[in-house]
Amino acid sequence: MATNKVQEGKVISWTNGTGSDVTSGSTILLSGGKAGVALVDIANGATGAVAVEEVYSIAKKTGAGETFSQGQGVYLSATAGTATQSTTGTTLVGYAFDAALSAAATVNVKLNG
Repeated sequence: MATNKVQEGKVISWTNGTGSDVTSGSTILLSGGKAGVALVDIANGATGAVAVEEVYSIAKKTGAGETFSQGQGVYLSATAGTATQSTTGTTLVGYAFDAALSAAATVNVKLNG
């Protein structure tokens, strides 16, 4: 067995430098265009666990045209904090694990960890 393994890699320790507290379940953007989901509440300046793999339900932009088909890229608007199809001013965070209709409040996303 390899002796240089550090850990599984599905969860990382992240220090919140956003200027605001982050609540458990919030989607956050990491440097390098990656995304994660806070597994615990993380106060500004504190360090907490963030999932960078697996599938999570993420709040999505509602309205006409905001539907997702399975496998479609999901982008996150840093300003609104919601999943969208738009590639303008957003970051690719993963792909739709299953379809999400326009009326749905969330989309299940396989994170791009």
